[in-house]
Formats: sequence, structure tokens, C-alpha cells
Amino acid sequence: MGSAGTIARRTFIVGSVAILGGVAFGYYQYKRPAKNPLLDGLTDGTAALTPYVLINAEGITLITPRADMGQGTYSVQAALIAEELDVELDQIQVDPGPPSKAYYNTALANDAVPFPSTDQSAAAKVMRGTVDAVMKFMGMQLTGGSTTVPDGYEKLRVAGAVARETLKAAAAQQSGLDISQLKTQRGSVVLPNGKRISYQALATTAAQIDPITDVTLRPSTQWRLVGKPMQRVDMIAKSTGTQTYGIDVRMEGMVHAAIRLNPRKGGEVVSYDAATAKTMRGVQHVIPVTGGIGVIANNTWRAFQAADAIEIEWGAAPYPASQDDHWQALADTLKGGSQDAQPRDDGDVDSIPMTVEAEYRAPYLAHAPLEPLNATVLVTDSRVDVWTGNQIPRMTQASVASMTGVPVEDVYVHILMMGGSFGHRLEDEVVKRCTELAIALPGTPVKLTYKREEDTAQDYTRPIAMMRGRGAVEDGRVTAIEIRVASPSILDSQMGERQGLGLPGPDSTITQALWDQPYAIPHYRVTGYRAPKLGPVSSWRSVGASQNGFFHENFLNQLIHAAGADPVEERLRLMTDIPSRKVLEAVAEMSGWGGSLDGNKARGVAFSLSFGTPVAEVIEISNTENGIELDKVWVAAEVGRVVDPVNFENLVQGGVIWALGHAINSQITYADGIVEQENFFDFEGLRNSQTPEIFVRGLENRDHVTGIGEPPVPPAAPALAEAIFQATGERPTEMPFANRFTFV
Repeated sequence: MGSAGTIARRTFIVGSVAILGGVAFGYYQYKRPAKNPLLDGLTDGTAALTPYVLINAEGITLITPRADMGQGTYSVQAALIAEELDVELDQIQVDPGPPSKAYYNTALANDAVPFPSTDQSAAAKVMRGTVDAVMKFMGMQLTGGSTTVPDGYEKLRVAGAVARETLKAAAAQQSGLDISQLKTQRGSVVLPNGKRISYQALATTAAQIDPITDVTLRPSTQWRLVGKPMQRVDMIAKSTGTQTYGIDVRMEGMVHAAIRLNPRKGGEVVSYDAATAKTMRGVQHVIPVTGGIGVIANNTWRAFQAADAIEIEWGAAPYPASQDDHWQALADTLKGGSQDAQPRDDGDVDSIPMTVEAEYRAPYLAHAPLEPLNATVLVTDSRVDVWTGNQIPRMTQASVASMTGVPVEDVYVHILMMGGSFGHRLEDEVVKRCTELAIALPGTPVKLTYKREEDTAQDYTRPIAMMRGRGAVEDGRVTAIEIRVASPSILDSQMGERQGLGLPGPDSTITQALWDQPYAIPHYRVTGYRAPKLGPVSSWRSVGASQNGFFHENFLNQLIHAAGADPVEERLRLMTDIPSRKVLEAVAEMSGWGGSLDGNKARGVAFSLSFGTPVAEVIEISNTENGIELDKVWVAAEVGRVVDPVNFENLVQGGVIWALGHAINSQITYADGIVEQENFFDFEGLRNSQTPEIFVRGLENRDHVTGIGEPPVPPAAPALAEAIFQATGERPTEMPFANRFTFV
């Protein structure tokens, strides 16, 4: 645990026994709760009933197990608990809690089944429940897939309600009053005469009471926090520079480490000469690690300098050396590679004369968060402690246990706030390399920090991908579409090679957001092909949807243009999902679609359903004599319930800026097996001067809740591509667009 630290005497922990081991959304419940991780090591007088609310003499701590990478997850989780617990956000602290099966993610099953998210049939619900059971037994404690809100929306509110009612029962026991006479407000139970008993004062009594699990959640009309603008719980710390990130860790006796790994990722060290490095100021040790060499020094800068001074002969890359060879591998896969999956095959595509054909490409992309990878590890005879920003604490715990031989229960992973991730911290390689160094220095805390250049060189990127499409139009309508996409497998690379979890069956990320779009095109086929091993890849913000949204919607726009139809009207004609239709109608209304534009202006529209959230975007540009200028973006998204309108708008705007910056400027390329890009100067995001005005609307037309961290990304690139086509007559078919078009 982090700020909660050691659980002290007279501590009271309450949460949701009813929901732990259950699934939110009401379609499947398990009867047995997971083990409460906070029960271990409790002293006399300490009670740990459930894992989400910690009350002691020092105050109230809410356990928020979904990692915060700057997207506000700690705040939204705290608000959901606090809504029912009757505390304000200025009264509480948050803590991510320890690695535990109790904190498995109940929403991961939604995208892990062969049913589109719009399918709420009995069969789909049974399958999701079955997959969720597997997730529970695996203890899949993971932050990703825009699941924080759907995972916690019900179970965290129930946790707060259970805590509140149990505290009221304790107050009734102390006061002799009936529980029906008691109310709660701002962290206290209020008696009929107005006397207030703080939750802290009730902890000892409440610890002796079985949790009151038969609770009723309050109606939305009584909400104080959810659905209202909130100040995030990390606002003050981040505004004053006092927020502690992994890179800020300082400990008594700590040494600092830098590392150089084979830039041909996965290649070996043939030989090295560290003689010069060992003589440099502050250097204490030079230690070989898997795939490279580590340096221990008395500060990070000296470790960096010494690592650069080591002469190293690197082995060959275990993948094609040149970027052209990577593209050729995808082309060969589409020509004669093995089919990974064909999740959609409506109508009779083979019988239709196809009149439109296209090939689109999406490059490798680095994650490049502002905070480079780092970890601090302390290995002793009896335990191992890890301090880092990380999205997979249980997998990391297991990795360190395997490496050190220490029982997994004696590996303590302390999750810290992260300065960005975008999927980067779904990997734990930095912890593994730091653990290797710490094993060589038992009893000494070792802090490993990657240089930005090392972080870029070693990043497990978004996959490269190639799409070939064919389509047909008739009487002003799109009648057929066939999409074939080839890409390396994220599951093979990320989960198989690096986590040892060989998952059977197709890799759904290869066809993600291609096959499940809610369009009733009569002849509609999507086929995914798993390319051979290329550069190592991983999950990137919106995963397969990031490139597939571009492929699908850009090609659909191409077909609609060939049909002579309006891009909004034809999509509405094809739409089969009512919430998706409303999203498209909303963005058309917001942008004034169909109205007149100045002579040098143009617009494009795109839609994508990813992670269960339909999003539509319209982008307006100006085609100036100096190049293309981004003017305005309109975004409408359906999430069922907007928990925090301020953070919602921030996430949508950030997702659009992220997507546009990468679509215009960014790529990772290989030469001699080595990544050619080094830092932000040659891996650019969107410049301030390029950033458009962004208008956001959140819709609440469904009874189930979905996330918003990733879904704004997929529609941005195809909407921009269509606007460029409308302005120039040339359609972008490959990202980054700046390779072909000039932007100002």
C-alpha cells in the first residue's frame, strides 16, 4: 500500500461483501467473496471487514485499486465510494491498495467475448459471465480498456453503502437508538438531537458487527457528487509540485541505476568493455542484465553518463532489420498468410462485383509518456519491496517472486501515481531489470530510471498494420464491404512472450473495432491475419481500435463518396444501434453539418464503437496557402452516465489531441533492427499552434455505463482524413499524414 501505509490499531475497513466476487450490471453474481487482502498482519483491535474503506484515528482512506496515470481514476473511484459513504472528497485520502484477487477487474469480460458490445442477448450475457468468472479466478487486477468506471460504478457505491449502514448500526448500539432514527453526513452519524458521532469514533464498535450487506443504493436525484463537476483529489498536489511519482522515490541508502539494452530489441550482448565507465565519478558497480548492461552510481546523471561510456557489441535483431521488410511481411501475410479470425461474414461478399479498392497503412507508434520508465526495488532475505507506477500489480508481483525465489505473498508492490502511460505501464520489464540489479545488491534500495532515448528505443510499440479493402455501391448506397487486415499479435508479444500467458484462440485486437461496428451493410466481411513476429508490440491507447478505426471509417467514407451520398445521412441509414444513431445525430447537430462553409474550409466525419462506447467526431479544417490548419472538432459520446463532467471533457479533448498528433506527425521506424526515433524532437505530438478548438457532449441514453479514456481516439484520424480529402481531392491512406501533406 502507499499512503495508507501499515494498518494501525483501532482500524476499521468496510466495503462490499455482497459485490466482492460478484459482477456489477446484475447479470451474474458469485456467492463467495474474494479474500480480503487487508486481513493479513492485523494487530489486536484492528478490524478488516472488506477492502475498500479504511477508517482510523488519522482519518478516512478509500482504496482505489485502478491505477491513476493522470486520467483521474483515483478521483472517480473515490467519488463513487464517497457518494454512498456520506463523506466529502476533502475529508478522505486515497490509496491504491495491495496486489490482490479481491481487486480483479469486473469489466474486462465485456470486450473479451465474440459478441459485439451492442449485443445484450441472453447468450452474450452468459458468455460475458463465464469469461468474468475466469477473470475472477485468475485475479486479473489490471487497469486498462477504459474499464475503471464500468468496473466500479456499482460495486464501489455498494461498498460505500455497506460501510455507511454498518457505521449506523454501530452508532445505534452505542446510543441505544433504533437505526432508523439515524442519519449520516460528512463522515459522521447524526443522532435525532443533532449530536454527531464521527466515523472514527465508531470504528471499534463497528469492528465487532457483521457488515450490513442488505443495502439499497440512493437514486440519482439524491446524488451529491456523481454527475456533478468535481475537483480531483490530486489537484492540489499536482498544482503545487508535491505529487509523488515513481521517479520521485527517495530512500535512505538508495543507489541509482541506468541501463543500456540491446537496441535490437530481444537481441543479445556479444561483448562489452566497461573499463572507462568503472573509473567515472560516482560509479559503484557495472552489472550485466538480460539483454544489456546496468550501471550503479550515486546519482542518476552519473549512472547515465557511465552507461553511455560502455563499449558494447550488440547481437542481431530477432525480427526483420529494415522497415521495408516489416511492410513486406504484412503484404505477404495478406497474400498467403494464415487467417487468424473472420468474426463477420454477412451476406455473400464473393458474389458481389467490387468497384472500389484501397490499401491503408498504420505505423508502429511509441507510448512516450512524459515520465520515463522507472522502478525502485529492495531485496532482502525475508521480503522484496517494489515502488513503481504500474497497471498490472499482480503480474508484477508474480514476476518478481519468480526472479527472486521469494514467496509471492512476501513481494510488496507499492503502486505510485504515474506521469502518463497510454499502455506503456501494462508492461513490467523495467521492474524485472531493476530486480536483477537489486538481487546483486541485497539490502540496498536500487532505483532504475530509463533515459528518454532508452525508453523510446526499448518501447513495445503499437503494432504496425496494413488493411486492404474492397467495396461496392449501388443506387447511391453502400452495398458491400470487405476488410482484410494484417498485424502482429499483441497477445503473443505482450501476454505470451513477456508474461508467460499463452492464450488460445484468435487475437481479437487484430480485428477490434472492424467487425462489430453497428452498420447493416448487406454484404459485410472482416478477416484478420496474424503476421509473423516483427518488432515487439504491446497495448497502445485504444489498442487495435486505434488503427482499425482509421481503416474502417476512412474506407467507408471512400465508399460513401463513390456512392455520391452524404457521410452522415448514409451512416444513419446503415446504423442498427439506437445509441450510436443518437451520437451521430448529436455531432451533426453540434457542428451544423450540411451548412455552408467558407471556400477554403472542409469537414470530415467518422464514427467508431470501441470499448462499448460509441463516439462520433466532425473535424473542420482550412486549406491555406501554407498548408492544412485544424480549426474545430466536435465530439459526441454515449457512456450511459457521465460521472464527472469536467474530467469527462478533459479525457475526450485529450484523446482527440493525442489521436490527431499521432495521425499527423508520429511514427516508429526500424533501420538495421534499431528504432530510428530518439526523443520528442523526432517523435512529435500535436503542437499548441496546431491544436483545434474542441467541443464535447456526453450522452446518457443507456442503462449501462462504459468508459471514455480511449474511445475518442479511433474516430479522429479518419475524420481528419476525410476533411483533407474534401479540401484537397487527395485521400490520406497512410499515417502519419505529414509524410504527404503540410500542416500549419
